[in-house]
Amino acid sequence: MKNVSLIIPIFLLSLLTVNAQNLSTTFFQQTDQLFKAHVENGAINYKTIGTDPLFGQLIKDIAMTNWKGLDANTQQAFLINSYNLLVINKVLENKLTNSVQDKAGFFDAKSHTVGGEKLSLNTLEKKHLLATFNDPRFHFVLVCGAKGCPPITNFAYTPDGLAEQLTEQTRKVINDPIFIQVDIVAKKASLSQIFSWYAADFGGNKKAVLTFINSYRNEPIPASYTVNYYNYDWTLNSQQLSLGLGKAGNNSSRYVVSAAIPKGTTETKIFNNLYTQKTRSNAEGDFNARSNFFTTSVSFLYGINNRFNFGFDLRYRRVSNTSSDLSPLNVFTNNADSRREGFTNVGPKIRWAPFEKLTNFSIQSAFWIPVGQDLEGNGDQPYIDWSGASWNTQLFNDFPIGSNFSVFTEIDFLLEDIGSAGNGALNRFSTPATAILSYFPNPKTTLYALTNYSPYWGNEFDYFVQAGLGAKYQLTPKFEIEALVTDFSNKFLANNNGQAATFNIGVRISR
Repeated sequence: MKNVSLIIPIFLLSLLTVNAQNLSTTFFQQTDQLFKAHVENGAINYKTIGTDPLFGQLIKDIAMTNWKGLDANTQQAFLINSYNLLVINKVLENKLTNSVQDKAGFFDAKSHTVGGEKLSLNTLEKKHLLATFNDPRFHFVLVCGAKGCPPITNFAYTPDGLAEQLTEQTRKVINDPIFIQVDIVAKKASLSQIFSWYAADFGGNKKAVLTFINSYRNEPIPASYTVNYYNYDWTLNSQQLSLGLGKAGNNSSRYVVSAAIPKGTTETKIFNNLYTQKTRSNAEGDFNARSNFFTTSVSFLYGINNRFNFGFDLRYRRVSNTSSDLSPLNVFTNNADSRREGFTNVGPKIRWAPFEKLTNFSIQSAFWIPVGQDLEGNGDQPYIDWSGASWNTQLFNDFPIGSNFSVFTEIDFLLEDIGSAGNGALNRFSTPATAILSYFPNPKTTLYALTNYSPYWGNEFDYFVQAGLGAKYQLTPKFEIEALVTDFSNKFLANNNGQAATFNIGVRISR
């Protein structure tokens, strides 16, 4: 029995050793053959590669190869190819068609067998390659299954040619005007977030990062240029998507609403909202009066880093109430029974993307401090805003659907009129939920449908529902205009508060 127990591990070890000895003549040649057949222009034909018997055999070879017994060059070439193959395998196993982000733990789960050991993709990349061999060029040959990655090559990395292949691929990627976007007029360079996520690998600061980049660029970036980081595109790097048959299309050009803005950049949003509502002229009367609220909200954010932003909100309002059903535009005139205008609140705001690999999810929190006197009104002046402070925490998520659609979701936790005199500490608590389906007919245009449900939790439960249609247009990548119209459901408003709607115009400016 003891002899049998010894024979089994010796037999398994011999299998691993045979795999290692034959690696140079099998694994690399077969990987090269596979990529040449199923990779084109940096995109993968996931449909055909998954049915190729060679692919399944290579995944088995990765699981059985005792790579730790190989020389340094062979280890590196083996692990680079293994990483790229295992990413493809995980996409196929989970039937992903949009993005690797659609699978929780895609990079962190220990679901891959490499040399008889269960590993995660992050462990393979960060521990066995980056930490062991300390070569930042790996970042330009390891492909994470997304269009934001460096493009996957249609050849395998080999031990004998590795040094030249790493240099050539790094040079090719760094001179790609899409991967590194240089604006000589604005004297600015927009870099992939790879240079931010792994800044330490490139020297840890702006000067060192530019020094590394310029060592491979045909036209060096001047040290005086401003550096920022554009949003990472997690759309799957599929040939089907590139042909418009899957999930790329105009979706890949969209502005990701829920992402934190990159380090060193700013974003300013100015949103004008006209809320108008029919009301009763008296206790028994019909809905023949009107109240209007025009609000200009200014929102500013600055990227402290790629995952944490800081800024402020400022709100200005004009209010008008009439005893007859006049035009909502009378809020801009003096033709009203009562009217009022002024700045009503200001306060700090933060946005945080808590998950490094889930850049389309963020948490935003703002605290609004009231300014002005008697904001809730008195005998001489109408209501214009809450007298107490407000605190709003929002959860954003944004993800693509198909080649030209996306869905944005938002859940708010809103406390209003905090500490208002005589009314307790927390007067109003609501949890508005919003869903927006967007369609992108071309890279610059967004058409969307919005729905919102806002329940108020208190001694007496209340809520409202609104739905609307909107459009956005990017005049430039940094300047966008928006228009939106919403209607409040009569079912929930007509009996008590009258019919209501909003008309909205906004702009977004980023730098």
